[in-house]
Amino acid sequence: MPFINKYRHGASAYNAEVPILLNEAFVAAKKVALVVYPMFHILDLSILSVFGIANHFAPDSYDVDIVSMTGGLVPSMSGVGVDTKAFGDERYDTVIVGSTPGIPGSMPEMAARLRAAAGNSRRIASICTGAFVLAEAGVFDRRSVTTHWSFAETLVQRFPQAQVVPDKIFVRDGHVWSSAGGTACVDLALGLVEADLGHEVVKNICRTMVLYHRRSGGQSQFSILAEIDPKQERIRRALSFIKENLRQSLTVQQVADHVNWSGRHFSRAFQAETGLSPAKAIEKLRVEAAHALIESGHTSPSRIAVQTGFGDDERMRRAFLRVLGHPPQKYLREWRSRKLSVVV
Repeated sequence: MPFINKYRHGASAYNAEVPILLNEAFVAAKKVALVVYPMFHILDLSILSVFGIANHFAPDSYDVDIVSMTGGLVPSMSGVGVDTKAFGDERYDTVIVGSTPGIPGSMPEMAARLRAAAGNSRRIASICTGAFVLAEAGVFDRRSVTTHWSFAETLVQRFPQAQVVPDKIFVRDGHVWSSAGGTACVDLALGLVEADLGHEVVKNICRTMVLYHRRSGGQSQFSILAEIDPKQERIRRALSFIKENLRQSLTVQQVADHVNWSGRHFSRAFQAETGLSPAKAIEKLRVEAAHALIESGHTSPSRIAVQTGFGDDERMRRAFLRVLGHPPQKYLREWRSRKLSVVV
C-alpha cells in the first residue's frame, strides 16, 4: 500500500510578496492536530495545504500533526495510507476530526480522548461525518453544528442534544466548529485561518490555491443551479443567460428571445423542466446572489439590491421573505455578529 509521509509545514516555494496582517491576539505558532481513523476521506488532507500556504504568508503560524489513536500507517478510503502520530496527551491549539465516506462506527476510546482535548484546546472542529465522532464525545451538546446534508437527519436522531443546522458550509458555535462534506473542509480551514490571521492572508491563500470563490460559513450547501437539472439544452442556456444578466431588468420575453422561443412556449417548457416559472427562478437566483454578497462582506442593502437586479431594498426584502422566510437584515446582523467574534 502506498503511503504519504507525515505532513510537516515548513518554508514554501511561493515567491509572491504580500502584506502580512496578523490579529494582535495571535502571537506564536499554533499546534494543529488532524485526527484520522481507518478509511478516512482523503479529501480531508486538503486542509493541510491551507495551513501550509498560510505559513508562507505568515511564517511559522502553524505546526500540523496528522494523528490517530494508535499512530503509524492509517489507510484512507482511496487505498492510500498516511503516517500518523499517536493521539496522546499532547496539548493542541486546534483539533480537527476528519471524516469517512459513510457514518463512522462508535469509537469510545477516541470519544474519551476528544472530550479531554475539547477541554484542553482553544478550539475543536469536525469535517463532514467527523461530526458523529465529536457528537459521541459530547462536544456537540447544546451547540449549533453541521455535517453533510445527507447525514444531517441521522445526526439529529442519534444525538438530539446537538442543534444541527443542516444547510450551512460550516458553523461556528464558540470554540466548536463543524463543516459540511466534500470541499467544505477547505472552507472550514480558511475560516479557522481567517480567525487567526485575518482576511488579507486568507485572500492570498485563495489566490495561491486558485480558488474561484471562497464560501463563507453562512452559505448554503445547495445552489438553485445545482438543484435544477434540465434536460433541454435551451433551458440550460436560458438559466446561464439569467445568471449572467441578473443585474439587468430581465423579463421572461427577453430570456425567451435569447433561446429563440416564444414567451408562452418558453414559460411552459421551463416550468415543465424545472418545476419553477421563469419569474420564480429569476427571483430565487437573485436571492441566492444577494445572500452570497452578504456572506462575502457586502453590508449595504441598497448596493446589494442594485447589484443583483432587485433595484431597491423593498423588492429585495419581499423576495427574501418569500424564498428564505427572513429579511436580508437578519443575514446582515448574523454576518456582523460573526465578524465581531472572529478573534477568540
